[in-house]
Amino acid sequence: MNEKADKNIGNVKPHAIVDEMRKSFLDYAMSVIVARALPDVRDGLKPVQRRILATTNDLGLTAKSKHRKSAKITGDVVGNYHPHGDMNVYPAMVRLAQDFSLRYPLIDGQGNFGSIDGDMPAAMRYTEARMTSLAELMLKDIDKETVPYVDNYDNTRKEPQVLPAALPQLLLNGTLGIAVGMASNMAPHNMNEVVDATIAQIDNPEIELEGLMEHIKGPDFPTAAEIYGVEGIRQAYSTGRGRVDIRGKAEIIEDKSGKSTIIITEVPYQVNKAELVLKIADLVRAKKIDGISDIRDESDREGLRVVIELKKTAYPKKVLNGLYSMTQLQTAFHINMVALVDGIEPRTLSLKEIIGYFIEHRVVVVTKRTEYDLSKAKERAHILEGLLKALDNIDEVVEIIRKSKTRDDAHQNLIKRFKFSSEQTDSILDMRLATLVGLEKSRLEDELKEKIKLITYLENILANKAELMKVIKDELLEIKEKYGDERRTKIFNQGLDGFIAEDLIPSEDVLISITKTNYIKRVSPKEYRSQGRGGKGVIGMSTKEEDTVQFTRIANTHDVVLFFTDKGRIFKTKVYEIPPASRQAKGSAIVNVIQLAPQEQVTAVITLNKKSFAKQGAYLIMGTVNGTIKKTEIGLYSNVRSTGIKAINLREGDKLKWVSPSSGDDMITEVTKKGQAITFKERDVRPMGRSASGVRGIRLRENDEVVSMNVINSGDDYKTADLLVILEKGFGKRTLVSKFPIQKRGGVGIKAANVTSRTGVVVEARIVTDIEGEIVITSLNGQVIKIKMKSIKRLGRVTQGVTVMKLNKDDKIASVAVVKATLKKIEEKIKLEEEKKK
Repeated sequence: MNEKADKNIGNVKPHAIVDEMRKSFLDYAMSVIVARALPDVRDGLKPVQRRILATTNDLGLTAKSKHRKSAKITGDVVGNYHPHGDMNVYPAMVRLAQDFSLRYPLIDGQGNFGSIDGDMPAAMRYTEARMTSLAELMLKDIDKETVPYVDNYDNTRKEPQVLPAALPQLLLNGTLGIAVGMASNMAPHNMNEVVDATIAQIDNPEIELEGLMEHIKGPDFPTAAEIYGVEGIRQAYSTGRGRVDIRGKAEIIEDKSGKSTIIITEVPYQVNKAELVLKIADLVRAKKIDGISDIRDESDREGLRVVIELKKTAYPKKVLNGLYSMTQLQTAFHINMVALVDGIEPRTLSLKEIIGYFIEHRVVVVTKRTEYDLSKAKERAHILEGLLKALDNIDEVVEIIRKSKTRDDAHQNLIKRFKFSSEQTDSILDMRLATLVGLEKSRLEDELKEKIKLITYLENILANKAELMKVIKDELLEIKEKYGDERRTKIFNQGLDGFIAEDLIPSEDVLISITKTNYIKRVSPKEYRSQGRGGKGVIGMSTKEEDTVQFTRIANTHDVVLFFTDKGRIFKTKVYEIPPASRQAKGSAIVNVIQLAPQEQVTAVITLNKKSFAKQGAYLIMGTVNGTIKKTEIGLYSNVRSTGIKAINLREGDKLKWVSPSSGDDMITEVTKKGQAITFKERDVRPMGRSASGVRGIRLRENDEVVSMNVINSGDDYKTADLLVILEKGFGKRTLVSKFPIQKRGGVGIKAANVTSRTGVVVEARIVTDIEGEIVITSLNGQVIKIKMKSIKRLGRVTQGVTVMKLNKDDKIASVAVVKATLKKIEEKIKLEEEKKK
């Protein structure tokens, strides 16, 4: 063993490998957390993103400059700032350019930067890039000593530790970062909402979460889609962690033949559209989803559109629910608001804390910028004062300069004579002869005044915190005015887990309209405010050809809607769950709301409040086309599955057509197409169970069927009400209900109209108590007429009636809709309320 080796032996110290591994792994973990994976709460950027923007700034790639090769940008990032390789930098830059990844992209890419289908971007040698206008705002004032600089990885240059960030990037675009033992997953938000919330917190630093959420409703994803449930959002904003359920936007469209199609126009955030389509196709092949006949991706530059054609035998709502449950058309976004505080400490932050740290950062940046501008303004004012003093004594100044042997001599002589500072003297010596003209002196005097005014303004900002905060607010409002846009993601208070935040739904009266071909909508009465005199009434609905409004109901948003179908089934939903629409809109196919079977039609609609189900002595009276009557307590229908339940056990060939609530002591009237009518007491029908078949209400003669069933109060209404009868060939009349004697149920009834070949059969018979209303009559050929109820003559029982609609030779009346005057009065009521407010 040599002498040199012997000396080294004494320097070797034993060290436990467990301790060494622990120390090394902690060093590695902190390096990943701080230098690679997590964003800084101040500018919302991870190091690689910050370095990309710093490089584009170094290269002068502003939003108005020419694009440069992505390879050049990536190479400069790697060579100057980021030592981890271009395989990390280029994908990060690509994501900053994708409008389906970032709500507000920071890179303006030219070329193939990937797609929502998961297509890879072109190689960096083929694409070009530059900053967007918003990225410039992230770097605004960086040259004014507003942020600290640190050595880069090889100590050859300086890089910004954080960007000035004139906008709260962390909330606007969110981020995804996976570190060692922790991760960050933040959702993007709407600029208008974030700016408003930030200003609200500036105005009131003690603002609570509820106050912030008045402005920030929830995430706003670049791919739009729909969020269900606000509890997850509230939890995320208060604790930093929460789950947000997202659904793509899908609508069921029904064509004239009755065939349905599902149209997907929005997908959840971070969902690959191509993989979604393939997944649906795999489920169809595996027969896990039945009823789909074809899938087409019709997406183009105009937007996303996936068309799923259904078989005629399919249950559209059931198919759509299957897509939600088995594909990424419905996903969950798990918010985890982890960011670096002070650039070194990873913390889980609440919404208020994130906004608070951004405000603190802006205070520092604006303060330093103001100090920098003040320093520069004072320096320039000092120079201007020297130049003006020199101009006032220009002859002597020139003489001193001419007599001086060197510039240094002139410098010293001027300082000695006029007490100029060294900086002022240098400026005088550099002064051009053109400065001697009178206009130039005037310009210098004006500039000095402006500088003095600017100095006063800047000093006021530094001395008054309120002024400083006003500057921050004004800059945020300017950004909002220029770049703010409408929210894309719609938020529903109802959660997908069945929880309904009903208290968050405003309680208000709305109008529900359902057409004969099962199109439904919910319209706020305020929609009718724009209707003036001479309008078409309150229905105002665009319908398909040969379609008419069948049901109109005024209901509260918290009420329950019961739908009864011709197959004897019942469905239940809340009023606020019915898709809202404008007054003129056609509405949505009802299969978007309830799971109807193929060829199944809604024939009756009832709206009830919560108390109705618990009310004693409240019943539902059901009538079928074959004359069956059934009476059941309302409470038996309080629990209805989403797939519906049986409301009545129908005999073969029969259809459930009418359902009306009753008090238990009302009168029931049925009318057949051949003009027979029967009126009997409700007490003659005993209450039955939910799945019972019912009893005979009227005995039908051969080839006859029931065309109407009405329930009427046995008191004053019965004495004054009319039975409106409309016949097939355009005849109609009103007859007092009291003209019809009360009989026992099960009889053949008496004549309600004289039905002949000239009049045609009875199409509709309604008990009306409001003669101020209107009726809308539609013919088979699409002819429509709206007439006043009171214009229809009141006649006896055994009469044909008068002509209410003139028809062409081969035309017949197809349907009749009654519009109550109470609906028409909604507009007048709203107008009166508006006038009172004024």
